Amino acid sequence: MLHVFAVLAAALLFGTTGTAMALGPEGTTPLSVGAVRLVIGGTGLAIIAFLLTRRHALRSRATGEPRPLSLATGGIRPIALMVLTGFCLALYQPLFFLGTERNGVAVGTVVALGSAPILAGLLEWGLTRRMPSGTWMTATALATVGVVLLGFGGEAAAAGGAGGGGTDPIGLLGSVGAGATFAVIANVQRRLLDEGWDPFTVVGSMGASSAVISALVLPFVDLAWLATPTGLVMALWLGLATISIAYVMFTWGLGGLTAATAATLTLGEPLTASILGIVVLGERLSALAIIGLAILALGLALLAWGSRAPRDPVPFAVEG
Repeated sequence: MLHVFAVLAAALLFGTTGTAMALGPEGTTPLSVGAVRLVIGGTGLAIIAFLLTRRHALRSRATGEPRPLSLATGGIRPIALMVLTGFCLALYQPLFFLGTERNGVAVGTVVALGSAPILAGLLEWGLTRRMPSGTWMTATALATVGVVLLGFGGEAAAAGGAGGGGTDPIGLLGSVGAGATFAVIANVQRRLLDEGWDPFTVVGSMGASSAVISALVLPFVDLAWLATPTGLVMALWLGLATISIAYVMFTWGLGGLTAATAATLTLGEPLTASILGIVVLGERLSALAIIGLAILALGLALLAWGSRAPRDPVPFAVEG
């Protein structure tokens, strides 16, 4: 259950992102905030992971335990996979905001967060030929229905019940693409853990590569907001809490779970965001959104209960 709680704690931190941005300064843009967030968070993630990996190596040397694979001896392929996760982490944000910009926050968030666990489960099944459990299917279905009701219930409340003008296909592609990048991250990291890599090496490499990629964007965005006290506090929280600490917990928790289960547990993010919106920002939810919250919580509770058994340790059954 510690692995379940670690992923849920990561989802809780992920869910503070919207509230932190709402309390931040004026003049920010999603691209500028996203780039700064990943530069700070990715760098912090790499530093934390390096310290934890070094501590683990020293303990293994002292106790004689087998040491996990290292970057110096692991070969090019796993390093390329780690860089791929960093690229996906950097790509997630512009795809996510493309979806919310074209179809609204509710629809864009529903599609991105709702598609991630489904795509993660399908990708894991394709790679491992291991069918997801019945508990995962039931819990994911409940959680996805909850996210949909929560999203559309909030949209209806914001629009006063007025009808929308349809969905934009490019926005839908952006949202599904964001879900797909998270699904790739979960499955690639799960594969590296199965091959014997230390989880902190895996997540640290993702953080370092995402920070380098995002740093290339900084010269092209307006960073005037970062000079304000509110902007600096927001950037540090978004970087260190929602990236550095959250992804350390997510990757460690992934070590005892399937990629599909971990991806579904991260649906605790919209649950957290909705509660913070009510408590901190004074938002109101419609009856439909409240029902969605309850169904989402039920799905997460079912998945957490069903994940008490240890994960099947059989590694990925992929030829080649």
